[in-house]
Amino acid sequence: MTTDEKLQHFKEASMEESRAHSHQLIAEYQEALNKIFADHKEDVLRKARLEIKNETDKIRRQGNQQLAREHLHIKRALNQKNTELTEKLFVEVQDLLDNYMDTPAYNALLRKQILDAKAFAGDKEIIIYIDPADTSKRRGLEEATNCHLTISQYSFGGGTRAVIPSKNILIDNSFQAKMAEAKEKFRFDGGTSNE
Repeated sequence: MTTDEKLQHFKEASMEESRAHSHQLIAEYQEALNKIFADHKEDVLRKARLEIKNETDKIRRQGNQQLAREHLHIKRALNQKNTELTEKLFVEVQDLLDNYMDTPAYNALLRKQILDAKAFAGDKEIIIYIDPADTSKRRGLEEATNCHLTISQYSFGGGTRAVIPSKNILIDNSFQAKMAEAKEKFRFDGGTSNE
């Protein structure tokens, strides 16, 4: 082999070794770049998932706050409407009571309340009051019940009140007390509570 051939062979061998080494370095570099890219991609995806989670939580919180505000607004409106309807209902009930007080059934109710109060008192002293609006009914009620009646100084909306002084007992069958009790117990979910 001539020197030129040897040089040519050395050159080819060197080039081949150089190419192999170069391919190995490029492969290692590519592998390192792929690992860096995978790590970077994973980091970006993790940050994106975290940001999505944070934004989702933020939107959920804002939605819950908005829902709570709307719920409170609806509850207030409902309570206001319930109050309006309750007041309207009890105005109508009062009108019905006013009309009822002009009927014979009302006179019968007064007689029954008076007789029940007398029976409850037994032989004890009792003071039975009727509403000032019922002054015209006093004589007839006294004759029907054989009982002295006192006209109250204050209106209590009809019905009767009785006091048994010796026992410190007040029997309050006034319409005013019954209305107050009905208003207190009234609910729009079915009427009065029976607790």
